Amino acid sequence: MQERYIPEYQGTLRSHMVEIPDVIAKCGGVRIFGRLIKSLVFSTDIAIIRNINADAVVAVYPFTPQPVISHALIMGSDLPVLCGVGGGTTTGSRVVHLASSAEFQGAFGVVLNAPTLDATIKKVSSVIDIPIVITVVGEHDNIAGRIDAGAAILNVSAAAKTPWIVDKIRGEFPRVAIIATGGPTEQSIMDTINAGADAITWTPPTTGEIFKDLMTKYRITARQ
Repeated sequence: MQERYIPEYQGTLRSHMVEIPDVIAKCGGVRIFGRLIKSLVFSTDIAIIRNINADAVVAVYPFTPQPVISHALIMGSDLPVLCGVGGGTTTGSRVVHLASSAEFQGAFGVVLNAPTLDATIKKVSSVIDIPIVITVVGEHDNIAGRIDAGAAILNVSAAAKTPWIVDKIRGEFPRVAIIATGGPTEQSIMDTINAGADAITWTPPTTGEIFKDLMTKYRITARQ
């Protein structure tokens, strides 16, 4: 069967938007509240978020989660946002309150860090009605315990070991939803998809890197 032609419109002002690797479209996706999500951009940069063709946002950052940050990202984004609410440095009842706040602000899900206790996952699950995404970083993580505690989606982020761990989890839990980091190349992304990932998180270039390329083009044009 001939591949179906898909008409496309980009416009002039958005023609240099950030585009995720095409290969990500090959994964099956995770459906959240009726919306099929295959690609997630890993970013808290609202300029990137507003100018990328991903399906959703994973908004996790290396500081104590603050409701004002999640609120700004959710309000500024035109994509569903999965908000980080701690679980590592930030623990206990504070995580529960942050998760509840994120839901009220309109988050599509909450992301808990790998050190999160199963007891905390259970408490969060008892107060929110959006999916809990738990981060998996190694092969020794107790996946069954995470799922039993209320985690709806696994977020595998194990660097070069990611495809191997995804494959291991998929073999034991064939129906669990798995989001995974795809790595820097199309081949690493495809390896992760083939291992069983339902959706891929992708880290975009920074605004500084994009600006550098843009300024180079400006300088070339100025010399002509």
